[in-house]
Amino acid sequence: MRTNSGHLSYCTNIHSGEDWSSHFQELSRHLPRIKKEVSPDEDMGIGLRINHQMARDLLEGNSLEVFQSWLEKNGFYVFTLNGFPYGSFHGEVIKDQVHAPDWTTTDRLAYTLRLFDILARLLPADVESGGISTSPLSYRYWHKSEKERNEALNKATDRIIEVAVYLDKLKDKFGKNLHLDLEPEPDGLIGNGEEFIQWYDSVLLTRANKVLKDSDVSSGNLGNFIRKHIQLCYDVCHMAVEFENQSDLINTLRHNNIPIGKIQLSSALRLKTGINPEELRKFDEPYYLHQVVIKKPDGALIRFRDLPAAFDTNENTDGEWRVHFHVPVFTKAYGVLSSTQDYLVEILDIHRKSPLTDHFEIETYTWDVLPDELQLPVSESIIREIETIQKWM
Repeated sequence: MRTNSGHLSYCTNIHSGEDWSSHFQELSRHLPRIKKEVSPDEDMGIGLRINHQMARDLLEGNSLEVFQSWLEKNGFYVFTLNGFPYGSFHGEVIKDQVHAPDWTTTDRLAYTLRLFDILARLLPADVESGGISTSPLSYRYWHKSEKERNEALNKATDRIIEVAVYLDKLKDKFGKNLHLDLEPEPDGLIGNGEEFIQWYDSVLLTRANKVLKDSDVSSGNLGNFIRKHIQLCYDVCHMAVEFENQSDLINTLRHNNIPIGKIQLSSALRLKTGINPEELRKFDEPYYLHQVVIKKPDGALIRFRDLPAAFDTNENTDGEWRVHFHVPVFTKAYGVLSSTQDYLVEILDIHRKSPLTDHFEIETYTWDVLPDELQLPVSESIIREIETIQKWM
């Protein structure tokens, strides 16, 4: 929906269905009820999760036209897509395979271009821009050496540059401003805000100047060209897990003229110093990665790929734990555990003082794997999350 701070929605990756027909059934079941509560008199924006099978389905026959008609009839519009999960996202073990195929592959590139073909047609004419969030290039631990990681980084970056060129062509064809928003995640090839800035300035812009120097876009400012089409997806949960100083990070992004395409509004789990880590056992579920970063009393950070690794280590794990587990944005505490809700409040306060983006997407996708005592009906949960963010914005 349109707010004074920008477009606000939630990501439909909470809803099941791994082909378009099944997912559309879920949308049709939940969205009208949610809209009735949070945006009864105005069109409501949707942050649409589309995997590779759904994208193929939508581009066949008249499926996209049918969906467009449904959106218009029911008062919805699409301004952002989640293009991070390529395959299934519910009902099976995902873990590190959420990054597969990664940006070193043509499969990831082709899938993302199909998503932009869809978004270019769905984006309303009166919405200034549309964005698609994507993975942080690859999963760090798939590349065993620094040399392998650098090779993957360069190869993936060249694919990203191909997307920028494609988006320029879509701009000519549809008149739509479109951007790809990379989402740093703990243990991604780009794992946090600092690494994103380093990649953007030292790898992306450098390789773009090399790759595009003889292209049609080389006659203009290549830096501005890249900034228009390649931006940051700022996932607040991920930044909190990494103990980012948000004020410093935003200042550096602004100083380096790196745009934020979308802010994903989400909270991480926090275990404060002195609390028994066993309190986190009930959040150890088998489907998604739950990376752990622990800040030691001396300020040093230690990292674990998943909760079981943190539980089983012989290392001293005294300190504050932060866990990549997207918990409801409206809840500050879970017994002796807490959330990083303060990060959400802080980033929205920074935005109010000086706008960061006009795309906001609530992204809590773990409702069905939360401990039983924290689970609520999906629609009720989403309504409560949107109402909470509306108050803070």
